Amino acid sequence: MFGVDCSSMDSFSDGTTQLAMTSMFVPNPVMSLAVKPKDSQAGDKFGKALQRFTREDPTLRIHTDKESKETILSGMGELHLDVYVERMLREYGIACIVGNPRVNYRETIRRRAPFNYLHKKQSGGSGQFARIVGYIEPMTNDDEDNEESGAPPADYEFVNEVLGTNIPPEYIPSCEKGVQDAIEKGPLTGHPMQGLRFVLLDGQAHSVDSSDLAFRNATLGCLRETIPKARAIVLEPIMTLEVNAPAEFQGTIVGSLNRRMGVIQSSEMSDSGLDVVIKADVPLVQMFGYSTDLRSSTQGKGEFSMEYKTHQQVTKDTQEELVKAHAEALAPKK
Repeated sequence: MFGVDCSSMDSFSDGTTQLAMTSMFVPNPVMSLAVKPKDSQAGDKFGKALQRFTREDPTLRIHTDKESKETILSGMGELHLDVYVERMLREYGIACIVGNPRVNYRETIRRRAPFNYLHKKQSGGSGQFARIVGYIEPMTNDDEDNEESGAPPADYEFVNEVLGTNIPPEYIPSCEKGVQDAIEKGPLTGHPMQGLRFVLLDGQAHSVDSSDLAFRNATLGCLRETIPKARAIVLEPIMTLEVNAPAEFQGTIVGSLNRRMGVIQSSEMSDSGLDVVIKADVPLVQMFGYSTDLRSSTQGKGEFSMEYKTHQQVTKDTQEELVKAHAEALAPKK
């Protein structure tokens, strides 16, 4: 079948079939590249190519960075993104300028922190007034279905435990929107947050000055103030790596993975007895250039596959470096 306008995960039927199909699990991207065409006149072809690639591959994501206005290509690893950059050249004749890979770090919290936050603003006419009381805490992933599917923990959970009408019910959705605004950029490195539970217990409203905007801004300001008190930390993506190579290179491969902060999970001989299969968990940031390293260390005979496993806390030194780099990026240029 050809000539049909469709994309991945579409189903076709004659209209008489009564089936409920479960959708495919699509993991979140773990690596990003800044991409733009060398020829500024190729913008239309560049856009069409990206549109086609994202329709056929749901693990490939495209967005425009709000601050830099760059086109960001996000996918499942270095090789995944390299393939699409190469396809852009071969199939559309578009040579691209590629920025450094960016690892999709995340932030989360490690302990409970209460809040009692008042947002009050008066600037002539009706002002803004909103008070919210409650606490934030880390989420625990007790959902067995999530664990079995490999799905990452939810970004946040909003729990409304307000009794009475101290906060009018129509303002509760605005509080949740404030939570969504706050977790878009964490306080440490500016990366999105995940695993945060926001529990709203009580509050206060004003008959004139309270509004949807006031409660949304109150929640945003409250989280910016409270999250650092809840021991905010940075998480990095961890990949499950499987390397297949001749047994004679086993020691070399294990040594290379240890230098890349990898944790060896198993090392077994293949059925033929000639190759070794090594499985390890490795931080994604340590895997840049590994394909070249593996080829050179195994005389071109080694191969590997890699998939996302989870996000884990970075080391203290790494977190300090990331926080410092973020602070320098935000500092006004002299």
